[in-house]
Amino acid sequence: MKHIAEPARDFAMYVPPGIEYIKREPADSAAAVYGSGYLPYSGTKNLLNVFYRARSARVVVPQFILTSENRRIAKKFDGIFSTSHIKGPPPREATEFCLSYFKERHGIDAMPRERLEIVFAQVTNTTIYRSKDMVVAYVVSIEDGECGHYWYSFYDTAYARQSLGMWLMLDCIRDAQARGLRHYYLGTVYGEKALYKTNFAPLEWWDGTEWSGDVAALKERARLD
Repeated sequence: MKHIAEPARDFAMYVPPGIEYIKREPADSAAAVYGSGYLPYSGTKNLLNVFYRARSARVVVPQFILTSENRRIAKKFDGIFSTSHIKGPPPREATEFCLSYFKERHGIDAMPRERLEIVFAQVTNTTIYRSKDMVVAYVVSIEDGECGHYWYSFYDTAYARQSLGMWLMLDCIRDAQARGLRHYYLGTVYGEKALYKTNFAPLEWWDGTEWSGDVAALKERARLD
């Protein structure tokens, strides 16, 4: 891992000031990079394999157990969709689906086409969810050996008020457990909107120095953001 200066920002994304950036080199495993508190960066055009240190959260997969909230969400969607897994990014025809999702859910500037292309260029695995023959959702991730990172989900916004997004994350964690992964990374926990990630257990988060299991402290920090 090679430390680099903060890149010039082309796309809007929340990165706290004073954050460290690294360039992932070919010999660096995903487990080493993510395990040091880094997450992939996608805020600059044509810039790949750059990571930034953040308040990342991860599930300790071998010990994962369903919480009461997990069971509630599972009852809503388990058994409804068919699932397929492919290596690499989603097929080309998924692009408009994914752009439309972000436009409707987060605004037109959150995920412009150029930024989505940067994300897709680094994705190693895609999970596709279908209802009959219709695509309902895509989940894109980075996986390498013993760890996985749930990077983005894109889904039919007709399900937005039904907690489909949380179920997709739950389903991917269960799949990671079935495949024997050690850690499954859920991205950042900044602000109250990210607190749904604290519904997964056991959860650890990067406190700036090390991984902490103090979820109460994580919730307090997120609410103060």
